[in-house]
Amino acid sequence: MTDAFGGKTLVITGATGAIASAVALQAAAQGARLVLGDIGAEALDALCAQIGAGRCAMLAGDVRDPENAAALVALARTRFGGIDALIPAAGIYRDRAFAEMSAQDWRETMEINLDAIFHLIRTALPALNPGAAIVNLTSIAAHRGSPRHAHYAATKGALLSLTRSLAQELAPQVRVNAVSPGIIETQMTRDLLAAHGGALRAATPLDRFGTAEEVARAILFLAGPASSFITGEVIHVNGGLYMD
Repeated sequence: MTDAFGGKTLVITGATGAIASAVALQAAAQGARLVLGDIGAEALDALCAQIGAGRCAMLAGDVRDPENAAALVALARTRFGGIDALIPAAGIYRDRAFAEMSAQDWRETMEINLDAIFHLIRTALPALNPGAAIVNLTSIAAHRGSPRHAHYAATKGALLSLTRSLAQELAPQVRVNAVSPGIIETQMTRDLLAAHGGALRAATPLDRFGTAEEVARAILFLAGPASSFITGEVIHVNGGLYMD
């Protein structure tokens, strides 16, 4: 479906991350207009340049700031009239044993991985077009936990519950789903793979790690018309490492 997103507007936060940028580029190839947010203007500008200025708007800012969410939504309305798919993809993944975890470690992870999504979705509601979709990015850690990443796993578990709650509350006008990646080869998982890559690959039935492009395809499936009767669901993209 090369024009699956023709005339549609997608808003993506954390847009220059590996998975989010793959979503943006795949969506653009299918006709989408993009509104991209992230912390760094230079990386955003480079990504928008690949898409084309006429179909891409960008805003650099901190996702923890509710005013940043408001500005991103306002940009989508001003440039493109509204939002057809909202993909909050900003997140951090820090290695820290729970016994050594500071209140600041915990709070920062909550603010970026969970609170920012609350601010964005709540602010975006009036701008969502009829039939819009929200796709949250969770993790295998939400389903089975993650040693040394308890704060990360906690945010992703909460995001699963938020997804299911909003799927009920926002229906029938808006669909809300989630994608839970497993071990995906990105900058975020570099240290994890260096320490435990052999064991993790051996435990994965497909005998390899995933790519950002593979996760992006699942996200866009849930964001687009092919999933029009799906809401409140989570798609696992993990090569069989976890089976729900």
